[in-house]
Amino acid sequence: MAAAGSAVGLGNIWKFPYVTGENGGGAFLLIYLACILALGVPLIMAELAVGRGARRSPVGAFRALAGGAWPLVGMLGIFTGFIILSFYIVVAGWTLAYVVFTASGQLTSTDPQALGQAFGGFISGSYLPLGCAALFMVATAGVVIGGISNGIERVSKLLMPLLFALLIVLVFRVITLPGAAQGLNFYLLPDWSRVSADTFTAAIGQAFFSLSLGMGALLTYGSYLNEQQHLPRSSLSVAGLDTGIAILAGFMILPAVFAFGFNPESGPKLAFITLPAVFASMPAGVIFGVIFFLLLTVAALTSAVSLLEVVVTYLIDEWYLTRRRATIVAALVCFAVGIPSALSQGASDVFVINGVPFLDWMVKLTDFLLPLGGMLTALCVGWIIGPRAVALARGDRNGFPLATAWLWMLRLAVPAGIFWILKNDLLALAVWLIALL
Repeated sequence: MAAAGSAVGLGNIWKFPYVTGENGGGAFLLIYLACILALGVPLIMAELAVGRGARRSPVGAFRALAGGAWPLVGMLGIFTGFIILSFYIVVAGWTLAYVVFTASGQLTSTDPQALGQAFGGFISGSYLPLGCAALFMVATAGVVIGGISNGIERVSKLLMPLLFALLIVLVFRVITLPGAAQGLNFYLLPDWSRVSADTFTAAIGQAFFSLSLGMGALLTYGSYLNEQQHLPRSSLSVAGLDTGIAILAGFMILPAVFAFGFNPESGPKLAFITLPAVFASMPAGVIFGVIFFLLLTVAALTSAVSLLEVVVTYLIDEWYLTRRRATIVAALVCFAVGIPSALSQGASDVFVINGVPFLDWMVKLTDFLLPLGGMLTALCVGWIIGPRAVALARGDRNGFPLATAWLWMLRLAVPAGIFWILKNDLLALAVWLIALL
């Protein structure tokens, strides 16, 4: 449940609908599902197996099982997760603020312009978004200090099913709205004319972001698993729950976008201007809205905790800090790095680069770094750890009939698929590095 909580969060409910909207709807959905099945599930199992086999942080795990320069793959994952957390707390702070805004009746409108102005006025402020991000960072650090079993696992078991049930209710409400059929067609019927190389890059980036792959989170959770845990089943459970929530979020957001006349390519603000309109059209909508944004904040918390836990585990294992001290240090530094993302949405262009806000640049960077980390993990597990990885995945269980196929997928299919999708970015990076040297 902790790993599922890591996967289910803002990546599903906030990011997936707007990325789908920006990339043409149905065609993107199919490509995304292919990335989950062909690339995501094998890598989930690989990260869990490495974590359980080494019982260490990502850096220590690759050092113990692969040696050489492979610990750098673990360091890349920690760095990527740290960057994600720096802007994740900003968006999570928005959800926290929307609990209050909804409860106070400030968002009882179905007018796209009014809701867009309300959201723009909020995020363009200097102090309130930053304060919300700080508050969310404090909550995340508090759970991490409590540990996995006493903190995040307890919260996940109680509230994740409630979030799922509320999503079902909202989906039924949205698909009955006048004009929702156009949104359903957009979401479910592929328009291949809108597919480009950027569509594939966005799909794999979204898959890895949503599943918490390539950032060391699942590897860290794997280090807590016992030998009796059935990793193939656990991997499918995490991927299935994560993908199911993402698909539901698409049904909840995109039909409403067309029903209320919003623009599906509105970007990161899409959920924050669409959902208030849905709640405003429902009986007792304020109550539903408060509960939803509260649960969304909890879902964001489960993912943020997994990201911070990776850094904390590294500081404990490699720098021998206590859990409390490691958490405080990591949280303070992460919040400082996140300040430009929080302030980049305002009227000032201090944190806007080439017309693009700093937060958007961080999202684009991680869409590249996550698959890169996943590709390197697949190569390491498939070729360097090799058959030992099968034994690590089995644990004390003998049932893993597709073990050989899984290993060869990690050796060939997964790296080739990721490279094919990222080849232009990887070649550009190689040229840049050569020029730098």
